Amino acid sequence: MGRKVICTLLLMEVLLLPGFPARAEETGEQQTGVQQLRLYQEYEKAFDSIERVEDIEEAGYEIDASQVFPILLESFGEEEVTFLPAMETRYHRLALFLADADGNILYKYNQFETNYLYKGTLYQPTQRIASVSFQDVNDDELTDILLITQCVNDEGAYAGKEYKVGDVLFQEQGGFYRDWRISDKINRFRMNMNPGCMISFVRDGHSAEFLYTASTLEELLTHDFSIIEEQCYTRNFEKLGRLQVVPGVFRMSEYDIFIIYLVDMQGDIVWSFQPMGDYDNLYSLKGITGKDVDGDGMKDLVVLARYSYDGADGVFHVESDCQVYYQRTGGFEIDTEFKEYYAQTQQADMEESTMEALVTQIREYWGWKVEETLE
Repeated sequence: MGRKVICTLLLMEVLLLPGFPARAEETGEQQTGVQQLRLYQEYEKAFDSIERVEDIEEAGYEIDASQVFPILLESFGEEEVTFLPAMETRYHRLALFLADADGNILYKYNQFETNYLYKGTLYQPTQRIASVSFQDVNDDELTDILLITQCVNDEGAYAGKEYKVGDVLFQEQGGFYRDWRISDKINRFRMNMNPGCMISFVRDGHSAEFLYTASTLEELLTHDFSIIEEQCYTRNFEKLGRLQVVPGVFRMSEYDIFIIYLVDMQGDIVWSFQPMGDYDNLYSLKGITGKDVDGDGMKDLVVLARYSYDGADGVFHVESDCQVYYQRTGGFEIDTEFKEYYAQTQQADMEESTMEALVTQIREYWGWKVEETLE
């Protein structure tokens, strides 16, 4: 049984399971599993019907013109083929087409990781392609494809926030395949931010997994985690006790992945923070402070840093950003209110902001009087 048939049967089985929500139609009514199955079959039929470049848009897809490339792929002969990524406009499902010089479709593929983020429904949160790279990552002398998409969830705790999903397609004779285990590692442990980190993991065997699974400081250091000593200090976090604030980076390719850990006196990791969000790299750390900023009597954590990233326009960018983590009874809660307020009011340019000024602004937002902010 072919790979495509197996994937189709598995998806049909998932769609028919009870409890999986369907994407509401324009009427707002939820579809049954049988209706979802019928729609999936129609979607697959339209995909299968594409034989020429002009069929792509007729089948409901929009080609991403900014990511169309002529490329020489070894198993497709000595002539260049045209790389054509396209988005199914109704369900936001990504597809890849390879065409010859006459417009004939030589190969098509739609079994991407980014097409299965919402389990049990056709509609997906994929918005656009963020990056495409062509490299031989498994040393078989065949060019592979590294693709990163930008996604935004409609609902849930992460609704409205952009995030990336990475896919690696390994070239084989006359086609490509995806290893779901590699996709899982790349996306679960944040190695999907840029092609450099993906290549470092897949080709060179470097992994950031330990950053998220380590339980002790010793384990971090064993895996080449580099502590930023000048910003490392000890604080008494009321609900969690006396802890060491340990910021540091792990280098993958040319990128520094920045994480902050709270470590107890026995060397065990109690909490961790990822203030760099969707940026590619820590450019410079301006400061970390452990102070009560919301007036509840418990020390919070404020991080101010500069980060770099490669923009969709291909230009290298550097931006300053802050993150605020409020201490609560069971741990820490990331701020959303102050950052939104700061962005809307634009009281100051973040690039010019200092940690002292930032702490004062946060406290003023939460209603502290000027004399109360003095240490």
